Amino acid sequence: MSKKSTHVSETPATQMLKRAGVAFTEHVYDYVDHGGTAESSKQLGVDEHAVVKTLVMQDERAEPLIVLMHGDKTVSLKELARQIPCKKVEPCKPEVAQRHSGYQVGGTSPFGVRKAMPVFVEASILALDKICINGGRRGYLVGIAPRVLTELLGARPVQCANGQ
Repeated sequence: MSKKSTHVSETPATQMLKRAGVAFTEHVYDYVDHGGTAESSKQLGVDEHAVVKTLVMQDERAEPLIVLMHGDKTVSLKELARQIPCKKVEPCKPEVAQRHSGYQVGGTSPFGVRKAMPVFVEASILALDKICINGGRRGYLVGIAPRVLTELLGARPVQCANGQ
């Protein structure tokens, strides 16, 4: 009979959203190591395409950046580098990503990060009605309007998706 609580204590991400007056819904699920967006979308009954993953990457100078991608897609690193533009983009090692974002890998949100970083969003995400994105803790997503990504984070649209 135990039902998962639908409320999670505040995180830097939810604090930032509240300060900005952004309406959001909370979605709690049982975090599974390496389950990713497939696991969260299955547990929450949400289309994986509308679950957005937050990826901390770095350019050739080891300058960090955030890429927001559909859960069912991967990032074409070559195409991303060409569009942003830089010579090379690669994922940060987990401990480096954690140092830049202030979040544990698997619980990384683009909101309320420790270090200001440029944010890039797959353009087709902005056409969705609503997205679910990490709320700053493993097993916790927030539902928001995609425009929040450009309005609050200044996310720049790119087209670098690989996958289905």
